[in-house]
Amino acid sequence: MNQHVIEHPPLDYEAARQRMVDAQIRPAQVNDPRVIAAMRRVPRELAAPESLREFAYADQSLPLPDGRALTEPRVIARMLQTAAPREGERVLVVAAGTGYLVALTCTMQEGLRIDAVESDTTLAAIGQSLCRTFAPDVSWHIGPLSAGLAGDAPYDLILIDGAVRAMPQAIVAQCAPDGRIVAPVWPEGGVASVCIVTPTKDGSATSTIFDANVPLLPELAPAPAFSFEAYA
Repeated sequence: MNQHVIEHPPLDYEAARQRMVDAQIRPAQVNDPRVIAAMRRVPRELAAPESLREFAYADQSLPLPDGRALTEPRVIARMLQTAAPREGERVLVVAAGTGYLVALTCTMQEGLRIDAVESDTTLAAIGQSLCRTFAPDVSWHIGPLSAGLAGDAPYDLILIDGAVRAMPQAIVAQCAPDGRIVAPVWPEGGVASVCIVTPTKDGSATSTIFDANVPLLPELAPAPAFSFEAYA
């Protein structure tokens, strides 16, 4: 008996990327032309694990190693629109991962000075590869996410690509007095939302912008509180 192998044509990533923008990004109240143009240009499939590239333009986060995730495109687009980077600003991307947010930020606005911090060398290698083409001037740094990049602070804009329970104070301290931090915040028992955090003389102020189902960054999750009941 002859067995016929059905060969599927390779996925047209370019066409899938344009469909993503038209079906997911534009209907999500994203109207900044810089964000739209960047999302049309930067290949999200190159920021995804090879085994998941066919799902790169689905409206969902994609799992990365060690509990990390490639944040869904709609959330990233609205974060960038909220951040509204301006020419000449110093930008820090914390949990830069596989580089998608970094490459989009660099592509949407010329004249930024961007530092990317990532603790996972495997993810950073993917991100650096993507950025060689789409964000060659970005400086990558390997180190703990909670530490940010104090030596090069202050920053006009800090982006965190993943949810935190509360904003790490070390990162707030690296924000310029008139700067802003844009990140998903998911308080214990609450709802995850993308927020703008701004420094104040007493610490920081948080404004909620929109709800977003963004996975927590394991490295920035607080340690479980000790309880005698656990040993009762």
